[in-house]
Formats: sequence, C-alpha cells, structure tokens
Amino acid sequence: MRIAVVDYSGHAFAVQLSRALAARGHEVRHFHFSEFQSPHGTLSRTAEDPDNFSIQPISLGVPFYKYSFVRRRFQEVRIGRAFAAAITAFGADVVLAGNCPLDCVAEIGRSARRAGSRFVFWQQDIYSAAIARILSRKFGLPGRLVGAHYRRVERNALRASDAIVVISRDFVDTIRHELQLPAERIHVIENWAPIRELPLRPKDNDWARRHGLADKIVVLYSGTIGLKHDPHQLLDLALSLQSDATAMMMVVSEGPYADWLASQCAQLGLANVRVLPFQPFEDFPDVLGSADVTVAILEPDAGVFSVPSKILSYLCAGRAIVLSAPSENLAARIVRGFDAGRVVDAGDRAALVHAVRLFLDNPALRTEAGRNARRHAEATFDIEMVATRFEAVFRDVLSERQRARVPGALPDDTVRPTVRP
Repeated sequence: MRIAVVDYSGHAFAVQLSRALAARGHEVRHFHFSEFQSPHGTLSRTAEDPDNFSIQPISLGVPFYKYSFVRRRFQEVRIGRAFAAAITAFGADVVLAGNCPLDCVAEIGRSARRAGSRFVFWQQDIYSAAIARILSRKFGLPGRLVGAHYRRVERNALRASDAIVVISRDFVDTIRHELQLPAERIHVIENWAPIRELPLRPKDNDWARRHGLADKIVVLYSGTIGLKHDPHQLLDLALSLQSDATAMMMVVSEGPYADWLASQCAQLGLANVRVLPFQPFEDFPDVLGSADVTVAILEPDAGVFSVPSKILSYLCAGRAIVLSAPSENLAARIVRGFDAGRVVDAGDRAALVHAVRLFLDNPALRTEAGRNARRHAEATFDIEMVATRFEAVFRDVLSERQRARVPGALPDDTVRPTVRP
C-alpha cells in the first residue's frame, strides 16, 4: 500500500506508526505542519529508516496564529489545501489524518475522494464539542453559533470518511447518537507513547545536570499549555513549593500561557521555577528522567474526549503522575486504575497541591506509583500490535473499493468489523 499519514501536530507516537508501517513494506509518507507549536517526535529521516519511508513538512512560511480564532481559521483552510496538494502528488491508496483541525481535515478528505484514495479520519477529540465549549464561554451566543457550524463540518467529515479511528470507546456513543453515524465504520485504537524511544533514565543524567536538577526534587510539567489547561494551577503549585529549598518546578512548554506563567513567577520572585521551551526529542527521556513527580491538568469541561498525550509519556518515564482532570476522562481512569499516581478533581487547585506534596513527602509511595506506570506502558504500548490494527483498517477500506468494482458486490455501506483494542 501507498499510505499517507497526516499528523498535523508532529507527535512522536504518530511518526512511530509511520515508521512501523514502512518497516512492513508499505510506501509511507509522513506529513506534518512545520509551524505548529507542540512537542515533536523525530521528524527527519534516520540512518535506520528504509527507502520506502519519507517525511514531508508542510509550511505556510509565516507564523501560525494559534490563539486568534479568525486568522487561525483562514490559515487552517490554507494548510488543509497544502496538505491535500502534497498528498495528491504522492498518490496515496489510503490517507490517515489525525490531530487535524476540522477545516483542515475537510480539505484533506475532499481531496482524497477526488483522487480516488480511501480516507480514514483518526479522531483524537470530538473537535466540534471543544470548539463550542471554548467559544461559547468566550463569546456567548456567537460562539455557540460557530460551534454549531463546526458540528456540521465534523459530522460531514465523519460521514464522508471510509473509516473512523477513535482513541477511546467513550467516543462511540457520541458519534453514533449525537453525530448520527453508524458504529460499523468506527474502530477503537487507543493512543500510546513510543516506549522504545522513551527508555527509563536515571534522575542524575546529562540533561538534569546541565539544568541544575540532579540534586533537586523535581515536579515536572511537560507539554502544551493551551485552552484546555489552567496555568493558574501551575502557579499555585509553584507557590506551594517556594519554601522548600530542595524542590524545583520545571515547566517545558511554549506559547502565551507558558510566557504568562514565566512572567508571573518572575514578578513573584519564585526562584524555584524554571520555564523552558520544548526540548529536542532526543533529550526527552532525560527530561522525563529528571522528574520525581509529573503533573498534567485538564479543565473541568474537557470531559471524556481529550486524552493528554503527555500522560502516556509520563507512564513510559516510570514517574508518579498527578492528574487534575474530570474523573470520567480516559487518562484519569488509566492513572487511577493502574495506581500510577493520583487523580484530583479538575480545577481543584488545593487538591492538586496536596497530591503533589503527598508524593514529595513519601519517596516509597512515588517509587511504587512510578513502577506501576512503567509496568502499564510496557504491557500496553506495543507498536507492532498497533500497526497491525491500523493495517487491518486500511485493508478493510481498500477491500471495500475492490468489492465496489465487482458487478453484484455488496454496497459500500456494508457492515465493517470493528478493530478492538
């Protein structure tokens, strides 16, 4: 197969999937948006990559206005068209698109259909629900109207897909009932982290020594601080640690919310906080290894659909996790169910501080939680198993195309087997 994988954000687990599919003999081209501000995987060819694997960044040549809704919307349409043109030139049999904004994915899907490619929507969130929630809170009725528009865009994109891959069973009922789509086209494949590329690292490592952390008790937040996160929680946590000379809070992030946090900490004279930009992926195992406790946050209305990828990396790191999130969220269920840390109610700042303090004061407890975290990652994050599941989806949609060409074949809406996690 010729497979185009579009991972708008450039995440490590997505490019790992592309490499795994190429290792199986498929012609794979991995596309990503180069201006998107996010932690990235290894987005350049390595000596181990086969000739049938390639990476193609898509660039607008100008800064991306992530936090300006109107300018961002027009840019996302342009990005989608640029992706579509590049994918058409590649001549893919199957297009897998994930982490893409709805305007972008709509362009990619339309282009794939025109080119005769099969299109698989890798749905990482119920995007229209997130848009409606954020814009309604910010703009009231106009925001709700925009949210309704994107609900139609998402429904149309899903309906036009040959298959839908979702990252949690929590998505299925919403897609079936609220978006009115048949379950037969939905395949559940949970996200993972590239555990081979995130080995356990000692706390006293090169990166930790370069940043003066090897002899500190480190609370780490690594990842995006965006509209689904409240940076005030991180500020409260930093304030709670200021009296402890051995404790250091490390935030690895970029963007206006990270800048705000750095500014606030500087104004308050918090010498125990350091805010760094996203680090090269080759340093990421050491970044995680420097931590004693890892932290992640979600807003109360983030619901069940948003599954922070940072949690999956934390599991690989073998470090205790403190997650502030809705209790029904999949990440919360993982942390709680495998005793990999503590989950506190989303938005409860005092509970977040208390849970972190609990682990800082009890080395045995945090060691046990970290051991459980790594054990779960080792048992679950098998890229060969994941690649097999995606291959099954791709073969299924391609076999539908072959059957459609045979006189008397079953129609294209025939029930398709659901891929089980």
